[in-house]
Amino acid sequence: MQKKQLGRTDLVVTELCLGTMTWGSQNTEAEGHAQIDMAADRGINFMDTAEMYPVAPVLEETVGRTEEIIGNWFEKTGRRNDWILASKIGGAGGKARGGAPISASEIRTAVESSLRRLKTDVIDIYQLHWPNRGSYAFRQNWVYDPSKQNRNETVEHMQDVLGELGRQIEAGKLRYVGLSNESAWGMATWSRVADEMGLPRMATIQNEYSLLYREFDTDAAEASMNEEIPLLAYSPLATGILSGKYQGGAIPEGTRATRTPDLGGRLVPRALEAVAAYQQVAERHGLTMVQLSLAFCLARPFMGAAIIGATSTGQLEQIFAADGITLSEDCLKDIAAVHKAHPQPF
Repeated sequence: MQKKQLGRTDLVVTELCLGTMTWGSQNTEAEGHAQIDMAADRGINFMDTAEMYPVAPVLEETVGRTEEIIGNWFEKTGRRNDWILASKIGGAGGKARGGAPISASEIRTAVESSLRRLKTDVIDIYQLHWPNRGSYAFRQNWVYDPSKQNRNETVEHMQDVLGELGRQIEAGKLRYVGLSNESAWGMATWSRVADEMGLPRMATIQNEYSLLYREFDTDAAEASMNEEIPLLAYSPLATGILSGKYQGGAIPEGTRATRTPDLGGRLVPRALEAVAAYQQVAERHGLTMVQLSLAFCLARPFMGAAIIGATSTGQLEQIFAADGITLSEDCLKDIAAVHKAHPQPF
């Protein structure tokens, strides 16, 4: 499994990161543990979770269950040191901690709770799940309006949060910190505030990215490269749409679409049209759709890792088959042509 150093950190991670957000809802603890076992056997050393997981749906009564499942595996196997572990604190309006916004005091509470559930002394990358001021993630880009933001309040919040994150790092509870569902301006401003105050810099950013969702390609990519904040791409298979399993209106039994019919606004006719075009590219170059999709993500210059999620070990096997594939220049040209013909389908 290919590895790389993450930005300015000393963390060396596999390019595929094991996602965990279905463990405790769509997957049992035993199934989650089987996925960890398989990923470890294949050489993966990077795992991502969050205090709010599992999802589909997110419920107050299941908040933290995924972290507990991971912690039980660490306790059972004694293999915590085999993994680079990332988790997240949720923000305003979420199900964790009564939906409280991110603040220094909430970070202290959330970190202690996550450490306890994960049965570990330290979290390697601790991420802010979404900004207090709002985000254009999860289809909010169609109605995003930053005009009500208060710059001074945002900067003061960043100073407060980075100060507390620095204290958590000094206490040995966190190693690095990161962003999620953040913008280019946010990345640059977090970096500036950190540099000016001598506080921890954000090491990574976790945003959605796939052949079907390339919002990151312009301003965010520029900020990512210049600030050395690599992308941890979630939904690189567009919640399974890029596997092709939903073509022709199919909704296979047990898939995420049986619980969330529109897959968070992604499962729309324009997306299926784009997938059909990408399927032709994959066939032309002797690849599966999973191989094409993941190899494209991993080839992006700003990519730190692609977070892969599955509800079965069989799906994980298909994903692992994308490891080590390099797309030809002709294939990349074909992808560019489809992207231009089918931009931003959701």
